[in-house]
Order: sequence, then structure tokens, then C-alpha cells
Amino acid sequence: MDEMIYIGCSESDVGLLPRMANRHGLIAGATGTGKTVTLQGLAESFSRLGVPVFLADVKGDLSGLSQPGKPHPKVRERLDQMPLESFTFQGFPVTFWDIFGKQGHPVRTTISDMGPLLLARLLNLNDTQQGVLALVFRVADENGWLLLDLKDLRSILQFVAENAADFRTLYGNVSAASVGAIQRRLITLEDQGGKQLFGEPALNLQDLIQNDDNGLGVINILAADQLMNSPQLYSTFLFWLLSELFEQLPEVGDQDKPKLVLFFDEAHLMFDDAPEALLDKIEQVVRLIRSKGVGVYFVTQNPLDIPDSVLGQLGNRVQHALRAYTAKDQKALRAAAQTFRDNPKLDTEQVISELGLGEALVSTLDQKGRPQIVQRTLIRPPESQIGPIKPALRKTIISTSLVAGVYDTAIDRKSAHEILTERAEQQAKEQETAEVEKAREKALAKEQKSSSRGGRQTVMESFFKSAARAVGSTIGRQIIRGVLGSIMGSKR
Repeated sequence: MDEMIYIGCSESDVGLLPRMANRHGLIAGATGTGKTVTLQGLAESFSRLGVPVFLADVKGDLSGLSQPGKPHPKVRERLDQMPLESFTFQGFPVTFWDIFGKQGHPVRTTISDMGPLLLARLLNLNDTQQGVLALVFRVADENGWLLLDLKDLRSILQFVAENAADFRTLYGNVSAASVGAIQRRLITLEDQGGKQLFGEPALNLQDLIQNDDNGLGVINILAADQLMNSPQLYSTFLFWLLSELFEQLPEVGDQDKPKLVLFFDEAHLMFDDAPEALLDKIEQVVRLIRSKGVGVYFVTQNPLDIPDSVLGQLGNRVQHALRAYTAKDQKALRAAAQTFRDNPKLDTEQVISELGLGEALVSTLDQKGRPQIVQRTLIRPPESQIGPIKPALRKTIISTSLVAGVYDTAIDRKSAHEILTERAEQQAKEQETAEVEKAREKALAKEQKSSSRGGRQTVMESFFKSAARAVGSTIGRQIIRGVLGSIMGSKR
């Protein structure tokens, strides 16, 4: 076998070919069977290879990647069972991120960048409400009004509602009830902490694709232990990240190793209750993003948590133990066994239920991209610390990271809210001026005993002519949206 990422040992070494790492993967197994340790070991291996990593830390355990591990009898016992030529406890370069800005650098995107499809998923909108939201984005995009944060979205929702009659001809009926429902969902989103996700400075994807001075890939750790309390926010953010990478990264074709590897833990949350239209687009992104040099690894309890259209694209698989206590569990176990290429020396279905802690059934792709036979494997222990680091140490790492100071202070530049506020003030002034002018003309007409006062352009006519001029001035630079609704190409 060529140089490989060592996963563990069976009758021979079991590993993952770096050139096949962008063919995606799955780490599955019941709670407490060793998925997190497997994820940690793979993240280390990719970093050592010079491949940056992004992972979601849903339990708060993975900050230990930053520190060397310590000798332990269980680690020693496992190493004695493996033909590892060298094993050195070491830490790896990490960058901590946190949507709430408490356990890492703030992670932000903008309403415009997220797009209507993912935002509708985040707000759990019905079809009618999604239609209204799509209209709102169309109006903003065509007029070049940036939607940066939630107050921008509120302002343009109010604007569309107040002028629904004027938009009906172009876009169809605008339901006041739907606008009200969306506004209420925004309040709920704020209560869940979603307000911190939207704004600027927005995340620059290149800050996720970095190496340290020694050539090690930086491991980006998203603090998700609190984020898990808002599963819609968690899953939508991961979809947005996947979408942005797909739209912005250039095609690189087949390479010796990936450009970036993503680990999405608790992956079932990404697909629970997702509408069919969104699932179809996700399947398309997962299928095509490997050409951008990105590998995606889903981590979940059961392979059945992943839709078949996505599961079929996960060529590298690590299956920890499953427990079959019910008929549904037995069905899931049987289905998991059937996804592997048979090994005549193993009863795969039986072995899945017998696997011990730190054991897994592993099947990876060979040099031609074909699944290899499944092997019962002892998983290598991590070289970094197992378990979390102390808050003071985390704070020190944050203050000295490669992006220290870049995202810590929010900025609020002129966007839809400010533009519409200024227009509303201008309208009020024009209305006042028009009323004064009307009174003057009336008085003049009375004096001249004439009923003719000439045609006058209404305030709304003036506004929409102004808007039309604004649209005309943006020809050639209108916003173009990609597969999942995010903005394509260079934006900022």
C-alpha cells in the first residue's frame, strides 16, 4: 500500500489513501463506542499531512487537540497491539471558533450571503412564507441593497409589506400574514442566539485553509456544545459553510491530498425534517465539492441517519459498534452491515454488535477508488490530549491565533436598513413639501379662480422611478446565487 493515513490495525495496517480522502466518509456508531477518538485521530493525521481541518465540537471534548497527550495504561496497552514505528505525544495547531463569540473567534455571515433557501430552512418557513422571503431577496438583489444582519431583513420585510400593492403585478400577492409570521420567526431566532451569526466582518473562507510555520494543517474547531441547543441554527450553518466552499473554491481536480477536510458531528441534525428540494441540492453539492479538493466526513450514530443519495457518496467508512435492542435497531444494524464490501472471514452483521471500545469495522477506497473489503480494526490512539483543556488555556490560544483581532469587533456599515430609513425620511420630507406646495397652489388657484393645478408625480411614483434608476445602474453587477442560494464568486 502507498503512503496512507494510518487508522489502525487488523491482520495488516488499515488506512486511508490521501488521494482518496476527498471521496468523503462516514464515522458511525452508538454513543460511547469511540467515534470522537476516531475523529480526533483522523484530524491529527490530516494536520500532520499538511491538510487543514474544520470540525464541529459538539461535546466540548476536542479542544485537547491543541495539547500533547499524556502516558496512560490504556494507551500503552493499545500501542503494544500495534506495529507503530513511532508514536509521540504532541499537540496540533488549532483555531477556535464560536458563533456566540464566547469560546472562540466570532463566526459571522450575512443575510445576503446565506440566501433565501437556507434562511427559510433556518426559520422553518412553509411554502407560502418561503415565497415571500424569496420575493424580499429578489427586491434586495435587484436594487443592490445589502442584507447584512437581522435589522436589514426586518426593514425590507416592512418595506415590501407596506408597498405590497406595487409589487403584486411583478411578483404576485404579498401576504401580510406571511410577513408577520416571518417577523415572529426572526424574534425566535434572536432568542436562540441567531443574531450573533449575522453581521460583519463575515468569515473569510481562506482563514479556514491555513498551515502553521511547521507546515501542519490548522485544525479549526467550532464550539458547538451550546449551539446544539439550537439544532436548526447548527445544521443551517454547516450547510451554509458547505455551500460557500462549493461556490467560492476553484476546481482543482484529483490531487495527492485534499485542500480541506470537514467533519460534521451529529450529522442527523442536518437532514432531520429537511425539505426534499433542499436535500436534492445538498446531494448535488456533496457530489461535486470533491472536485474543489474538499472532503466531507459525517459523524453520526447510525448510517440510516444519512439520506441514501448522500450515503452512497461516502466511500471511506468507519463503523463502530451498534446495539440492537429493538426491531428497529436490528434493521439498522443489518442495513449498516450491507453497506460494506464482504469479507469472507467476517460475519459483518454479527461483528458490528460485538465490537469493543476503540474497535471498528473499516473500509476505505483503494487506488482506483474501489471499496476494499471490510476489516475488524483496532483504532490507533490520538497523540494529543483526550478531553477538553481549561478555559484559561483556551483564552490564551484564542488571543495568539492567526486570526486574533480580525473578527472580534463587529462593524455595521451602510446597508438595507440605513438605506430604507433614509428613503423613509426623504419621503416624509417630500410629503411635507408636497402638502405645502399643494396648499400654496390651492390658494393660488382660488385667487386665479382656476381649477387647473397641473399634474404632479406622487411620492410612490417618484420612489419607484428612483428605484428603477438604481436597478438600471446595477446592470452587470446584479447578485447571482448558487446551488444553495449563497452568492456566487467574489462578493465583498
